[in-house]
Amino acid sequence: MPEFEVLTLAEAMPMLRLLVPRGQLMMSLPFHPDRRTVVAGAVAALALPPPARAAREVTDSAGRKVGWPDRITRVFAAGGPASVAVYVLRPDTLVGWPREVREEEKPFVVPSVRDLPGVGMITGRGDTANVELLLLTRPDVIVDFGSTRSTFVSLAESVQSRTGIPYVLIDGRFEATAQSLRLLGAMLGVPERGEELAAFTEGVFSRVDKAVTAVPEAQRPKVYLARGPNGLETGLKGSINTEVIERAGGINVADPVDGRRNIANVSPEQVLLWNPDVIVTWDRNFFDRVTRQPDPFWQSVKAVRDKRIHLAPTAPFGWIDRPPSLNRLIGLGWLAGLFHPGHFAFDIEKDTRAFYKLFYQVDVGDALLATLVAWADGKPPGLPGKR
Repeated sequence: MPEFEVLTLAEAMPMLRLLVPRGQLMMSLPFHPDRRTVVAGAVAALALPPPARAAREVTDSAGRKVGWPDRITRVFAAGGPASVAVYVLRPDTLVGWPREVREEEKPFVVPSVRDLPGVGMITGRGDTANVELLLLTRPDVIVDFGSTRSTFVSLAESVQSRTGIPYVLIDGRFEATAQSLRLLGAMLGVPERGEELAAFTEGVFSRVDKAVTAVPEAQRPKVYLARGPNGLETGLKGSINTEVIERAGGINVADPVDGRRNIANVSPEQVLLWNPDVIVTWDRNFFDRVTRQPDPFWQSVKAVRDKRIHLAPTAPFGWIDRPPSLNRLIGLGWLAGLFHPGHFAFDIEKDTRAFYKLFYQVDVGDALLATLVAWADGKPPGLPGKR
């Protein structure tokens, strides 16, 4: 039987006030529960086992020394990339997802966590959680996977100071994937799995790098990442959102002269000026608009005329982005095969089965595999006008 923390009413009231400040929690939640639901959640949180106590010290990717429990059973993922990393390494520890898993994604997620609630996120675009919501989940630790810049260090320090919950930053750069898998695997008590996945990653990187090196730069395709239903949002060169495209040997046309590395909105005239050889997207509405409806503007772009616009699968996580995490590894192989078919072989059926089994711990049967293959072939389930 687990040991529970017994609190007197006098001890519990300050925590209840922290968990449910006057009107604040209800306004900041990504849903709108009634008062009874909020209070019940707060009381339930108090009945959970207390967070694990720090027993050792770890060093995260930002060089921060953090007190760390020896036994971890509950992890709050600070954002989308972190939720993928924790799921891949130790799905049993997730307390929830940044957003609930969609129905079309559930078959690709292990049953034990596919129905976990959406708890929001405390970092990333459109962050929806706050300290009070975080406390309700009673995690042993908080994990962020992404940038280790000073902004995120400050956030980690602030949240850790206010909650007393250990908070680590793990380097989410694509090139750091193997190292980060080893680091987080050791932190979560699964160093062997971290090593296994890191070795797989290094193997993929090595094969892709060898193939890309064999292709003269002048022969590498100019690539545009089209985000959003209009396709006019993109990732600038060097951004975390386009790392996989660039590692696969695509030349990102969105190369600013001012050194910015983020998401940007661009004009149709700019896309025409770039005139990419290949367009990659994960937005079904945009793909449908460009490939199945007459659109004079997009028909003027070389990639569309040459029918080199590719729709990346997004179940359970995106192959290119959305979020930019470990899920990009399968996208790397897929893109390398699309960009350099004479130098890199990607067997979409065999390689997809292997990746989903190793990383997502699910067996992709024939029906599910056919769904993913159709998606990558531009015929995803639920796409309007599906051929």
